Amino acid sequence: MQKIVAVLLFVSWSLVPMFAVPPQVALVLAHVNLIDATGTPMQPDMTVVVNGLQITEIGKSGNVQTPKKARVVNAQGKYLIPGLWDMHVHEIFGDWIPNNEEIIPLLFVANGITGVRDMGGDLEPLKQWRSDIASGKMLGPRMVISGPMLDGPVPRFPSSAPVKNADDARRAVDELTKDGADFIKIQSLIPRDGYFAAAEEAKKLGIVFVGHVPDAVRAEEASNAGQKSIEHLTGVFEGCSSVEDELMKQPRGPGRGRFLSTYDPERAKALIALFVKNQTWQVPTLYWERGEWLIEHTNAGPDPLAKYAPAAWKRTWAMFTSDITKSWATDPLPDRERFVEKELEMVGEMNRAGVPLLAGTDTAAGVRVYPGFGLHEELVLLSQAGLTPMETLQTTTRNAGRFFGLSDTGTIEKGKRADMVLLDANPLEDIHNTQKIQSVILAGRYLSRADLDGLLRRVEKAAAKSR
Repeated sequence: MQKIVAVLLFVSWSLVPMFAVPPQVALVLAHVNLIDATGTPMQPDMTVVVNGLQITEIGKSGNVQTPKKARVVNAQGKYLIPGLWDMHVHEIFGDWIPNNEEIIPLLFVANGITGVRDMGGDLEPLKQWRSDIASGKMLGPRMVISGPMLDGPVPRFPSSAPVKNADDARRAVDELTKDGADFIKIQSLIPRDGYFAAAEEAKKLGIVFVGHVPDAVRAEEASNAGQKSIEHLTGVFEGCSSVEDELMKQPRGPGRGRFLSTYDPERAKALIALFVKNQTWQVPTLYWERGEWLIEHTNAGPDPLAKYAPAAWKRTWAMFTSDITKSWATDPLPDRERFVEKELEMVGEMNRAGVPLLAGTDTAAGVRVYPGFGLHEELVLLSQAGLTPMETLQTTTRNAGRFFGLSDTGTIEKGKRADMVLLDANPLEDIHNTQKIQSVILAGRYLSRADLDGLLRRVEKAAAKSR
């Protein structure tokens, strides 16, 4: 964990585009409704003072002294929340998602995402982005990165490290740790001996180990092996099935009806209790899941966000859509619809039991999961799963800080890093209101609604020029 903290350095921002406030000028958000994401109820008529990268004062308006030469924003009637984290993204992913700093990072910032966990990508250019954002040469969210994903001998995706045995797995973990990855990401096809060797090596080196529950591994085994987060609920429904032994012998993919017909509530209860005991975080990526299983609906009709998609994404998405339609989404539609609803029920049950949850999207996935925009849709689905508005907000704020073990992010408190989002409406009344962004404070810098609209225009222009 010390490695992650060392990487996530404070940002100087000396070279941010000219619309940013100079770092020596304090920022004051006056008369704001404060939602600090600690669990405390909304605090009306508060003033928040930012100096440099930090929140230096919080108090009732009228009781807080405004620094001289400060930029004062009258935020009366607005709602201030912590900056959002998308905890499952892919930003530079071979030729599927080419390196383009004018697309993904700007979409994140324009949507209030001030931090991301990159779950698989090209390590060297991602390290460069991470460094350039930290030095102020590039506008983008704070980054925690894995680099290539550990997969089977013949990986299905770009940005993957092939693993055919335990020795390969140990070597990959060693090299990624040495080369500057913040954590290790596991994919589905890694062989069983490779998985456990990677888990053991990660534990020995003190580097976090996350990802899919591989096809050859059970969810309970992954939790007991120390896997810190499970993505997409992989392995969970197999673990809740009365015929798990049978399902483990089959390739994962179609068969949602089989999961539903063999679902055993007692097995589910036991697995959830294990996740609570081991504090195995879940990143269900519900928006991606719905897009995949109901692809004939989710990819149908006009796409108003298509103007932000570069040409390479569109080519990859067409391939993805074809592959999903011909393989994964071949069960009868009613089975898939019931399964999507069962995923919501499962997430709600996990939350009530105390399983820690994170909001992630798998962007830029080929089912119209756009960077930034997709996270707000994920929050809507988490709310539909039964989380309260505060709990939903915490999956993308407070919980991210807790997952990383970082004390400077996730809530709005004195001494915290100044990553915040100012909203026009109260997200505790309706989680859709996280989309009503008036401004973003990114590492202490104030980006107005006009600034954010300018970022979106830059993305649209860059996407139109792409080939």
